[in-house]
Amino acid sequence: MNVGIYSNRNYLERDNANIQHIKDRLIKAGNSCTIVENNADIDGGIDVLFVLGGDGTILNVAAECALCGVKIIGINYGHIGFLTEFEADRIDEAVSLVIDGNYKIKKRNLLEIDHLEKFFAINDVVIQRNTGAANFSNTVGIHAEIDGTTVDNFSADGIIVSTPTGSTAYSLSAGGSVLSPDLHAFSLTPICAHSLHSRPIVFSDESTVTISPVSCRESLVIIVDGKVVGKLPVGEKVTIKNSHLFAQFITRGEEDFFKKLLIKLSIWSK
Repeated sequence: MNVGIYSNRNYLERDNANIQHIKDRLIKAGNSCTIVENNADIDGGIDVLFVLGGDGTILNVAAECALCGVKIIGINYGHIGFLTEFEADRIDEAVSLVIDGNYKIKKRNLLEIDHLEKFFAINDVVIQRNTGAANFSNTVGIHAEIDGTTVDNFSADGIIVSTPTGSTAYSLSAGGSVLSPDLHAFSLTPICAHSLHSRPIVFSDESTVTISPVSCRESLVIIVDGKVVGKLPVGEKVTIKNSHLFAQFITRGEEDFFKKLLIKLSIWSK
């Protein structure tokens, strides 16, 4: 088995000892080990990827791992760690789980975002007003359709379309619903809508969402899993649908989603 190790670059010096410890144990057990520095390193025959960091670190590599069929095991060095299976003090347990192969796989589906090119998101895509200093825009008008039927013309700061995985991230902060990860559904959440009737909407993951600007001084910004990937001017549209790709997370098979949710949200509120 070829195992990769990817760490948050901001904590690399701190993580070096743990990276070496993981590497030594894997090699001693007869596995090969690769230090992954960027997404290009993932498409090289890696079977399992250890990710040391928080949810943001996992988001950096999740889509590429899904495309390449690489299993992820997350070690939480961040604040919340919804996507991680182990805390930093349980690295040895995580390594043993991989070496022994006695793990379960938790699949999380991804969004496919199409505008000029295709992007994939495990959490969400955000279509929002431009907040750049030179191109700052106020509340914008956004038209949203699901399967060709108008949902609303929103006057808002933007719109979030999220997976069940992403429902506990930005969408939750914007007032969206928490979706259980086993639901075959996505959610559409307006950001600071200037209308009392604009509410989050949960819809089938077999539907297609189309977002287009209708009254904006500047192009909207397209953000996929926290990264700006493009601009959406008036007259253009972005389509969002189920990619039918899955990110595979290694787990111990004993997760209680709602128990974990309460624990993580308690940390978040501190």
